[in-house]
This record gives sequence, C-alpha cells and structure tokens, in this order.
Amino acid sequence: MRVDIYRRPEAEGKFSHLAVPEGRPIPQEAINTDWESEASGRELDEDRERWEDYGIERPGQQMREKGYAITSLHKMTD
Repeated sequence: MRVDIYRRPEAEGKFSHLAVPEGRPIPQEAINTDWESEASGRELDEDRERWEDYGIERPGQQMREKGYAITSLHKMTD
C-alpha cells in the first residue's frame, strides 16, 4: 500500500505518526493537530503487524477501520 506519512512532535523529543492512503487528505477527526509531512507515496506492507519506523501497530486493521493509521501513545518514535 502506498501511503503519505505525517508526524507531529510530542514530549521528550518523541514523535507520533499518521499514515493515510497516498493522495488522500488527513481525515477530519485528525486534522486538529499540527501534522508535518514526512514522506509521500511510501510503499509499506499493510499486512505487517507493525510499521517499526513509525510506531504504528496493526496498520492494515487501522486503515480498514478508520481510513488512516496512527502511532499508539506508548509506541512513539525518537
């Protein structure tokens, strides 16, 4: 799956990441945060249990349920 990746700074130098299908806007429920573009058109396997680089768990399930995937609070990246 090709996705666009966004990130936002969190406490202690950590980051949260948001992945949306390539070319789609950030969903309305996630737009209230200052997301910065990190990567466009990144090919990632949505069947993987976790996208390590972004701290996103169960990306395929999140995409199916919400239309986007996001880092869980306890998996933020450096």
